[in-house]
Amino acid sequence: MSYTPIDPAHSLVVFADLQDGIVQLSRTVDEARLRKGVSALARLARAYGIPAVITTAPGSAGAPQVVSEVTSVFGTLPLNTRLTTDGFLDPGTRAAIESAGRRTLLIAGVATEIVVQHTSLSACSQGFDVQLVIDACGGLSPRTEEAALSRMTIAGVATTSLVSLAGQLAGDLGRPASGAALGILYEMATA
Repeated sequence: MSYTPIDPAHSLVVFADLQDGIVQLSRTVDEARLRKGVSALARLARAYGIPAVITTAPGSAGAPQVVSEVTSVFGTLPLNTRLTTDGFLDPGTRAAIESAGRRTLLIAGVATEIVVQHTSLSACSQGFDVQLVIDACGGLSPRTEEAALSRMTIAGVATTSLVSLAGQLAGDLGRPASGAALGILYEMATA
């Protein structure tokens, strides 16, 4: 196995179905902790200039409402509302990811077993370096999430944590953005 630290210039965050009505379905991490992880990932991405793509599932009434932990950092981004469980099977979502021109995907969302898994597996099969940010994901049950994580790992998806990601991004502690990463690292480590 080779190791290359995350390069913000080649990275893209995919926030998958982090919307009202879906984040509440997480049974593997409580909603408050999940929201804290999503907020930390959004703030790390913003601090390092990593763009984001938002994918949503259709809502029952009107446009899906993305959680404030994403919108408060990125503002209004286009919603890629899919009718599939795999972002790469949806032409709009696939185009949004591919048009960013970045080959490292940092994926977060609910449910780990559905949109997160299927999008990660497709991205991996298409040559993307996929890193699943585990503490910004929520599963439907510990058992089914573990099965999904195992399947993704076998396929080449790397799991990472916010603490690890913040540490990698901080890199040279003399850079101005390192302070933001270290603050988030400390926040997550002491939570």
